[in-house]
Amino acid sequence: MRRVVQLLVVVPAAAFVVGCSGGVSGGEGGAPKGSQPVLEKRVEKVLGLGGVDGSGDLFVESGVERVRDGIHTRSVLSAGASYSLAVVCSGAGEVRLSVSVKRSAPRTVACDGVPVRQRLVDVPAHVEVDVDGLAGASGIVGWRIDEVTG
Repeated sequence: MRRVVQLLVVVPAAAFVVGCSGGVSGGEGGAPKGSQPVLEKRVEKVLGLGGVDGSGDLFVESGVERVRDGIHTRSVLSAGASYSLAVVCSGAGEVRLSVSVKRSAPRTVACDGVPVRQRLVDVPAHVEVDVDGLAGASGIVGWRIDEVTG
């Protein structure tokens, strides 16, 4: 008699989806319980996500994450062009911002809801943007890249 064994892969996939969802969570590095939707809306508004930023620059890409998850993105851009990067953290503590372009040193950004802007000039074809929460940081962090047209 032959026995068929099937592995159930739905559980790990479901765990991944739950881990990346926008559900309310608390704990170290996350938004305080119940405040995540409010902080997300605040970050989206400050960055002008879902609308025009008013500068006339061309929107390229953006994202919003929990501080504990951080931002780790590799953007495909037009080599040699100029871009504007805006990062905002809303919550408590500070995050560390690193951008893989010439003459760009890591910098600390307060989670006070005030956007930090950085001009990216003569960029390579791929630019990495990394944001990691420092000890005790919690909340929501967002980023936006626009191509500078003028």
